Amino acid sequence: MYQVQRESQSLWVPLRGCRYHVRQWGTPTPGATPLVLAHGWMDVAASWQFMVDAFSQAFAQQRPIIAMDWRGYGLTEAPPTDSYWFPDYLADLDALLDQLYPGQTIDLVGHSMGGNVVMMYAGTRPERIRRLVNLEGFGMPATRPAQAPGRMGQWLDELKALRDGASDLKPYANAAGVAARLMKTNRRLSADKANWLAQHWAKPGSDGQWRILGDAAHKVINPYLFRVEEALEIYRRITAPVLAVEAADDSLGQWWKGQYTLAEFHERLKSVPTLETAVIQDAGHMLHHDQPQTLAALLQKFLA
Repeated sequence: MYQVQRESQSLWVPLRGCRYHVRQWGTPTPGATPLVLAHGWMDVAASWQFMVDAFSQAFAQQRPIIAMDWRGYGLTEAPPTDSYWFPDYLADLDALLDQLYPGQTIDLVGHSMGGNVVMMYAGTRPERIRRLVNLEGFGMPATRPAQAPGRMGQWLDELKALRDGASDLKPYANAAGVAARLMKTNRRLSADKANWLAQHWAKPGSDGQWRILGDAAHKVINPYLFRVEEALEIYRRITAPVLAVEAADDSLGQWWKGQYTLAEFHERLKSVPTLETAVIQDAGHMLHHDQPQTLAALLQKFLA
């Protein structure tokens, strides 16, 4: 089992109709800039543990470090809904910062879906962000108005499948089964990390079966189309320095299979006023699991 170097404490924050679970590492120095970590789709706040452990002692001690479980993930409550809306993540983040760090600027890091959230938030609330890090948060493929009827129909079909139980997440007999699932998805994830992460990524139910801590409603597609032009206008309003980090494995290309490419993403990034980029070798999409030491060093340098 992976041995944690820095234990986190759990905070419970009521906001926007949900009881949010927030992990906090260390004892912060008064006046230090908070570091806020936003996880990706079907992930949990505990996923950041390996990177937090890799931070230097001086870096970890000088600032508050927190990571929230987004609504419907981890230990945060799932609201009574059958689909999730992207703007709610921005609103949850805004409300959380108002409660924990009112009037303070923060450093903000997001992975995958969380990377998309933090990019949108930084352009909407530029005064709140000192520095921003986007880890593999690529956004979505461009769309055309002609896709709208089909997308709305697909949303209705997926809501029906959710009601019928066809979208339920697969249960596992034990934590070892969850760990095996994590290692199958990420070939670089070591057994010790997978066994530790499984304890936080899932939990046993009353029937003894282990279930992923992610609401199945997260699988339902958004009925509205992603509009690149709107996203770019938000990017242009980001005032904080931005570090965009990719893994050497082209996870975007592997996922979208030609519908959306890294070249298109790099073109979009030209709208960000102050940008640095980096590529982490021997890493896939879960680069904070694959190369936590390399990523921690990169963030420490950028956030200094």
